[in-house]
Amino acid sequence: MERRDFLKSAGAAALYVNAPSDLVASSAVASPRVDKLWDHGLVRHILPTVNDTEILMKISLYQPQKNPPILHVGNNRVVGKMTDTQGEFWQFFIKNLKPGQPYQLSLKNHLGTSLCEPWTLSTFPSRESNPDQFRALFISCVGGHEAAGFLPNEVRNRLLRRALSFQPQATIVNGDHVYWDLLSPSTSKVRYGGNTEQAIKIAGKFDRAGIVLGGDNEIVLKKAVGPQIANIYGADFRSTPVFFLQDDHDYFDNDDAFDEIVTFPPSYFMLQLARTTQSMYYPEFLSDAARPKGLPYSFAADRPTGISESFGTIRYGRLAEILLYDVRRTATLAGPSAVYVDFEVENWLVNRTRSNDVQHLIHCPSNPPGWSAGKWGEWYPDVLGDDKKLSITTPKPYWQSGWLKQHDRLMSTLSQNLTRSPLVISGDMHSIAFGSMMRTNNNDLTKNPVHVALSGTGGTLATGWPSKGWRKTPALPSQVLDFSEEIKPIEQHGFTIVDFTKEKMILSFFKWDVNSQSVADIDSLTPFHIKELPRA
Repeated sequence: MERRDFLKSAGAAALYVNAPSDLVASSAVASPRVDKLWDHGLVRHILPTVNDTEILMKISLYQPQKNPPILHVGNNRVVGKMTDTQGEFWQFFIKNLKPGQPYQLSLKNHLGTSLCEPWTLSTFPSRESNPDQFRALFISCVGGHEAAGFLPNEVRNRLLRRALSFQPQATIVNGDHVYWDLLSPSTSKVRYGGNTEQAIKIAGKFDRAGIVLGGDNEIVLKKAVGPQIANIYGADFRSTPVFFLQDDHDYFDNDDAFDEIVTFPPSYFMLQLARTTQSMYYPEFLSDAARPKGLPYSFAADRPTGISESFGTIRYGRLAEILLYDVRRTATLAGPSAVYVDFEVENWLVNRTRSNDVQHLIHCPSNPPGWSAGKWGEWYPDVLGDDKKLSITTPKPYWQSGWLKQHDRLMSTLSQNLTRSPLVISGDMHSIAFGSMMRTNNNDLTKNPVHVALSGTGGTLATGWPSKGWRKTPALPSQVLDFSEEIKPIEQHGFTIVDFTKEKMILSFFKWDVNSQSVADIDSLTPFHIKELPRA
């Protein structure tokens, strides 16, 4: 339903009564975090993350630095750690900060010359504090090289700046920051594949037997990835903590299974490309007291102390907690005992979901529950038939039944905590959607249905929507579920903002139609749908 029609209904008007007023403003809201007059200097991009006492920041520069640059954070002086081999990419890790504290930051070279204009960044409130509100921005699939036909970087940046104008206190970018598939027969030689003639002309070709850093592979990686991340985000998020979750394309392939190749779990080379991209371009997840130290790809020797690469926590006092988990890196192919996330990760998710020390808790996996497109690497066994309908009567080749068992355990755990409205927000499907899960297999969830949202995508090919691309279908509810759709998947660009208060969560959905709206319309986007979820 279009917004002009939506607003005509009495029900919609009632929803807007409870909407945060700045989300329904008719024109763009100025934001100190998105100042086009801010002097970038030599800085190409800045992406920071925080918890209550730490900051981790990734920065790239237009000119390589032979000596480490210095980041001044309040009274702290932090020497940068180089994350490439040429001095273009630098990491800054700051510990022992005060919770809920705004800090003035300035970046200088080793001689004390400023590399960019100073800016501010705040830590989160302490774990035991009781803030009244928290606002989080959710978006997915922002990647893609514009030379391959993806939405122009300027337009994607404009959409992000519109989202930032509402001043979220955290941003979750869920997967597919990079499209450069290398091996999948279905995607490696299409427009966004890394083995097309155009891709090789742009970046060169990876040597899968070579090292990633310190050789030609590093040059190829920067040419392929830089325009998909640094050129889109720039320094606009310098004052907004970001949480980048990896999905299949971030490992430089599509989740596919054929007789000749099964692309996941990731091969060693795929893993090195994903780890190096993360190390250079966007921050890993900072430590959390309630997250076990021994989870896979946590506390690695080549990462800052306490860092987790694939499993993250956003903890905003006792008000809200968001659990982020990559389902690709630890997936197994073990039939009925297969899992998407390692069993210790599942235990962490279950324990946090059962805990009542926060008022709101959201799951944010890299692969969405609720909907299917008949793809191999999904939670569900659905297969897309010639009639363009999903079916579970035909076995899905190479699909693992254990993945669905783990899905059922997680969804049941969410439903069983009756103190909260269960909510899962994810991406991947290139859609905006909202629905409620009442049953999965033999698990009855009607007492406390699990709400599921697709956040919306920041960028895609003109033919990249599921119903137009090689999937040949929009996202549809899986046949193993009883599932009610409040917003059927909408294949448009957009994002979702979630406002947390002590009484409820308010989800505000935004969309922009590249085919019927002008680029200038982005600057005045308002929610087309608002969903309120009271505490259970």
